[in-house]
Parts: sequence; C-alpha cells; structure tokens
Amino acid sequence: MRKFLSGLLFGCVLAASTTLAGEALPVAADPVLEQRVLTLSEQLRCLVCQNQTIAESHADLAIDLRNQVREQLGQGRSEQQVIDYMVERYGDFVMYKPPMKPATWLLWYGPLLLLAAGLGLLALQLRRRVAAEPDLPAEELARAATLLDADLAIKEPV
Repeated sequence: MRKFLSGLLFGCVLAASTTLAGEALPVAADPVLEQRVLTLSEQLRCLVCQNQTIAESHADLAIDLRNQVREQLGQGRSEQQVIDYMVERYGDFVMYKPPMKPATWLLWYGPLLLLAAGLGLLALQLRRRVAAEPDLPAEELARAATLLDADLAIKEPV
C-alpha cells in the first residue's frame, strides 16, 4: 500500500509540474534579434550532437553557441562575421552544410568513394567465384556418375 501511495504522489507531482511548465520565452527582448539568432543557429552544427543544428540541440555546448551568436549579433556584427568567427574557432565542421573546397572534399565525396569501393569489392568477389572442381577421387566420381545414370534410366519412359 505504501508503494502505491508513493507512486500516486509521484504521479501527481509529475503531472502538476508538466502543467505548470509553460512555453519557453525568447532570451532576447528584441524579436527581430531573436529571429536573426534562430536563422543563424540553423546554419551551425552542434559539435556534440553532430546531426543537429544548434537551434535544434539542447546540449550545453549548443546553448552556449546560441548565446555567443545572440551576443555577437546584439553587438552589431553581421551574420557573415559571426559565421566567420565560428569557422575560425571551430573549423568548417561547425557549418551544417560545409563549403565545397579541397579541404572538405572528403566530407562531400567520401560516402560516394566508400560506395564505389564496396561495389568494386563485390564485383571482384563475384568474378572470382568460379565453380571449383570437386576434390573427390576418380573412383567416387565414377560411382556418382553410375548412380546418376541409373537414376536417369529409371525415370526415362519405356
């Protein structure tokens, strides 16, 4: 009974906390600045999650990066200046869509190269797959042929 009551109490507390929690308010008082922060945050990769932008991620580093973006845009820097700062600090990997240049060719063409290599290895293995001669002694091969001939003779119509 005690476990039931404690579970019921926990459920009530959890339900109350979720109903009292409201929608998160924007951090910047200026809605135009907040929209610029959001737009720019969608172009930068979360370095922890790696498959999310910093706008989507809830990781501490992503929150810090969004705050840096907000701070720099609040100081009057342009979007390109903020992007340049982030790339200088974290490298091209911080861009959600990295630029096409020799240093990032592996990011762009690496999956295609791996696919081509895999298909090449598969083709090579299939080509090498030749019916091998059975390594049976000649007398066993002759016996198998005799049995096959006998089986075919039985099945042939008279």
